[in-house]
Amino acid sequence: MIGLSVLAPFSIAAANGSAPVILVLGDSLSAGYGIDQNQGWVALLQRRLARHGDPHDVVNASISGDTTAGGLFRLDSALADHHPAIVIVELGANDGLRGLSLADMETNLTKIIKKCRAGNAQVLLVGMRIPPNYGAEYTTGFASVYTRLAKKYKLPLVPFLLAGVADNNALLQSDRLHPNGDAQGIILDTVWPELERMVEQ
Repeated sequence: MIGLSVLAPFSIAAANGSAPVILVLGDSLSAGYGIDQNQGWVALLQRRLARHGDPHDVVNASISGDTTAGGLFRLDSALADHHPAIVIVELGANDGLRGLSLADMETNLTKIIKKCRAGNAQVLLVGMRIPPNYGAEYTTGFASVYTRLAKKYKLPLVPFLLAGVADNNALLQSDRLHPNGDAQGIILDTVWPELERMVEQ
């Protein structure tokens, strides 16, 4: 299962009170499970923004093993602490791998989206795909949660965080679930096009 261990949230760049904040609310795929956190795609994002002369600070509020329910539970304090301009929501993989209710997952993500918007934050929704362990109906229904929410709330969507990674064992750790250090730049390149449009607004 993705994120069996728990990593504390960490800040890539301390919010200085004036720079807009990008908050990453995710699980082990964004927390840097099994690799040096400085190698993770979220850390690479901060460096890319700096190279582009973008003022955003990136705060990583990702915890390995987290579900959509866990992210929802943590969200109020994260919004209060960081007042993000953008929230990247990367959650759901653990719901899917545990076979949790897709209706509950969609409800949790809906509440996360609404809370972010109530805090004047834009939302970038990051989708996942899961193996067909629980049957085709569950697997298809899981993926459709993200597309349905993106359409309903008119959100930018990254359809699959691990596109180009999940099917390449050379880019995965020995558990064949978590991306290794070599995969992190590919993951950032997957997220970047949608995020770039948001930061340039």
